[in-house]
Amino acid sequence: MLYAFDRALILTGPTACGKTALALAAAPRLGAEVVAMDSMTVYRGMDIGTAKPTAAERAAVPHHLIDELDPWESGTVAWWLGRAAGVCAELAARGKRALFVGGTPFYLKALLHGLFDGPPGDPELRRRLEAEAEAVGKDELHARLAAVDAKTAARLHPNDVRRVVRALEVFELTGKPISSWQQGWDTAAFAGDSAPPPASIPSVVLELPRDVLYDRINRRVGAMLAAGWLDEARRLRERPISREARQALGYRELWDYLDTPGASLDATADLIRTHTRQFAKRQLTWFRHLPTLMPVPVDAPDAAERALRAWGAA
Repeated sequence: MLYAFDRALILTGPTACGKTALALAAAPRLGAEVVAMDSMTVYRGMDIGTAKPTAAERAAVPHHLIDELDPWESGTVAWWLGRAAGVCAELAARGKRALFVGGTPFYLKALLHGLFDGPPGDPELRRRLEAEAEAVGKDELHARLAAVDAKTAARLHPNDVRRVVRALEVFELTGKPISSWQQGWDTAAFAGDSAPPPASIPSVVLELPRDVLYDRINRRVGAMLAAGWLDEARRLRERPISREARQALGYRELWDYLDTPGASLDATADLIRTHTRQFAKRQLTWFRHLPTLMPVPVDAPDAAERALRAWGAA
């Protein structure tokens, strides 16, 4: 499924690379408002741990698709894509552009390539597979996927239980691996000549040397904890949390810390840093598979000017 995103622009990059700051500098010059391309800032109450733009930043430049759902609600990529199309239409009616800002790979890929027409979900089957993941372990479930769909297993980490479960669900429902369903949706890097052309949305990806990016991640985790992230996680633990919201980086580690007497907060912080660096590495892999992204070094003194030129707006 493809939507029209006329005059839209994209700013992406790995976590902690500086997307928000550059977006705030560029949006007024573009006549744009920001549309969050992030699967976790859509949730109310998940503010510190998702590095959600502050109230002051949102007052400076209007932001959309932030604080749209409660944590117990499910925000799927299909839901987000439909809402994003609606926001774009509303902005266009006011003579504004949409500047998509975020680093959720599936949202970015869906924006550029649409959604593949796979089978609908089966809630009962999905619950059974999730229960099996708890019972036998995520590595065993990943190995089961590798036996029936090696291509999908190769690109999914065993910790990504939600997508491993979805891939097994599709196979059990159809007898076909999800990778075969996705042949018409994958980018050229995955599907060769069968890939559809990407939507013509000028897209900038911010780049940083790996060691600089990892240092930013390490320092940001410390800053988030100092800003009250643990208390935020404690409040959230008292509410129902959807399967999608539970995927947010760092929250599960903090919930485990709160549930484990004698656990070390320092060790938990180090674990969050490790998992966040691993996520950033996976993001970088995704971005390499999307060749239409135009790289801009975010640490360059003229990074904003370079981005504007890449968007054709300088």
